[in-house]
Amino acid sequence: MRNYDVAIIGAGVTGCAVARHLSRFRLKIVLIDAAEDVAMGASRANSAIVHAGYDCPAGTLMAKLNVRGNALYSQWCEELDVPFQRVGSLVAAFNPDEKLELRWLYERGLQNGVPDMEMLTGEQARALEPMLSPKAVAALHAKSAGITCPYEMTIACAENAVANGVELLLGRPVKWIVSEPNSMVVRCGDECISAKRIVNAAGIHADDVARMIEDDSFEIRPRKGEYMLFDRTERRPEKVLFHTPTKLGKGVLVAPTVDGNVFAGPTAVNVNDKEDTSVDANLAEVLATLALEATPTLNLRNTIRAFAGLRAQPSTGDFIITSSEKDARMIHAAGICSPGLTSAPAIAEQVEEELRITGLVMNEKAQFNPYRKHIPVFRTMTAEERRRAIAENPLYGRVICRCENVTEAEIVEAVHRGARTVDGVKRRTRAGMGRCQGGFCTPRVMEIIAREAEIPEETITKSGGNSYMVAGRTRGRCEHGQAV
Repeated sequence: MRNYDVAIIGAGVTGCAVARHLSRFRLKIVLIDAAEDVAMGASRANSAIVHAGYDCPAGTLMAKLNVRGNALYSQWCEELDVPFQRVGSLVAAFNPDEKLELRWLYERGLQNGVPDMEMLTGEQARALEPMLSPKAVAALHAKSAGITCPYEMTIACAENAVANGVELLLGRPVKWIVSEPNSMVVRCGDECISAKRIVNAAGIHADDVARMIEDDSFEIRPRKGEYMLFDRTERRPEKVLFHTPTKLGKGVLVAPTVDGNVFAGPTAVNVNDKEDTSVDANLAEVLATLALEATPTLNLRNTIRAFAGLRAQPSTGDFIITSSEKDARMIHAAGICSPGLTSAPAIAEQVEEELRITGLVMNEKAQFNPYRKHIPVFRTMTAEERRRAIAENPLYGRVICRCENVTEAEIVEAVHRGARTVDGVKRRTRAGMGRCQGGFCTPRVMEIIAREAEIPEETITKSGGNSYMVAGRTRGRCEHGQAV
């Protein structure tokens, strides 16, 4: 049985950020997830917004860690080579009641320590963002808000953690946990590992993990958020545009992405099934009505994809980052709903503090390397950079995904970095994220995965599990007599 100082359960942005942060210490760490890749839960399907922090109730962990996380984002994204743009956000009010709510948000932001906020009239807001509806009567402008890519941040944290010594165990669902005098034993997949401390970062399943040590102090309720993604030909706003929030969340927004698209969403629907990421048939109508209220020029015909994610809503109403009352050697990093993506770097710091409180010895190592480089992106290269890239690696001269201009060299590198599914390649390279949504490039992507990973093509899945792309191979001969 392998022994570790810290076992982190859950390889979403929270778990990967914790792994990356703790990898600076002389600790033996393992990061475990039931899925076959990182970023397979909420971290692959959320709003990608780095929130300013004005809407979290004052005095909560959400408020504290949102503002701190926002402040850390520039440094983390620079070190990890993750796209991040501080475009700012506007919360629009369309009537007197909503205008009053904006004042409350502004006051709350001041209490939370949010910098660079201002109240604007409708005219002032439209001067900053011409796409904003003429019906907007006021807006709260938060200059520190930004946009990033949630799955790129998660992948980058995981890669950097592994480079600094963290072991990654994927496709290993945690089945049970037993507390022993000197350690905690975790059954993950078909093996057992031992750890001095466990970090429970299991997202919507964090309460299930807690109950493995008879801790029923909180419950996680899944809340579905559905989105519509638009083609890059669609005009996009310069800023993140929010509706005034409701009790169910921050409301539907229209926002640019770091890759040049625009999206609308999310809805907020409480569900019972923790695996239900289906898209409701009425999604388009619901989102269209709300999105067009804020941005009436949005062309819904340019929608290229609808998708949904599940948020981990805690029964406590706040982030749960504390040691378990049943066994202090389990540190919960649970109930990480919005603004979880923003808060991730600060959550990692908070987990470090909780581990220290439990008595875990944590000494920094001199050889920690905070830097990680993204796969070189052909579509963003200059003509001269492309010539040099092709000269060094001819695979840069073979475009596989025409919509996103992704080359074979990038896909090969993604596979060498651990991608084994079509979606795994997509999240690392954007192959299949364009207007045709992989209609042309998917067969070639599968061929490259099979060749580079040395696995049969019929075993390749879309996203792991039973999501196989092909049923098998047919046998016969083509018109030239060659075997096919």
